[in-house]
Amino acid sequence: MTTTLTDLAGPGPLPDQDARTRVLETAYRLFYRHGLRATGIDRIIAESGVAKASLYRHFPTKQALIEAYLDVRHARWMDWLETRLAAQASAAQWLAALPDALDDWFRAPGFRGCAFINGHAEVGSEAPPMTVQHKRELAQRIERACREAGLAGPGDRAADLLLAVEGAIVRAQMEGADAARAPLQRAFSRVLA
Repeated sequence: MTTTLTDLAGPGPLPDQDARTRVLETAYRLFYRHGLRATGIDRIIAESGVAKASLYRHFPTKQALIEAYLDVRHARWMDWLETRLAAQASAAQWLAALPDALDDWFRAPGFRGCAFINGHAEVGSEAPPMTVQHKRELAQRIERACREAGLAGPGDRAADLLLAVEGAIVRAQMEGADAARAPLQRAFSRVLA
């Protein structure tokens, strides 16, 4: 699977998809664009073109649908990141190219920040575990690159880089990609020096 920036925004369902996929793709697009709480089941049913009974057969609760959406979002986002950075010949180059990859995402049509940050902020303690798990896996991926690049203290460096990434995501969502680009580059340069 190769995920594109369009896939991250959620293009929506296709007529030839089965009912479960149409519901999930509709929820994916709506949850990302409008939020978990603001998106009602009736809207998902209407826009997916499936019957209510069919939706509930595949997703017995809205929470189950949210969890499925976050699982798909995680898989797509991580796939997009790895695909975007696959051309880097070394872990050091992978790390150095990460801010540019994120800048591409920030500038993509439909960018609305991080689905996991947004979801956790919306529902707090009721947030599905994937809102935190996604961040842990991203931290682990960054730490692995730091270790492979031979950097001292790879765990601490990864934590610093993840904090810079998270701040840049929020800043890009609030003020646009230009506001996040230079500070993210500077933070990466300092941590990787």
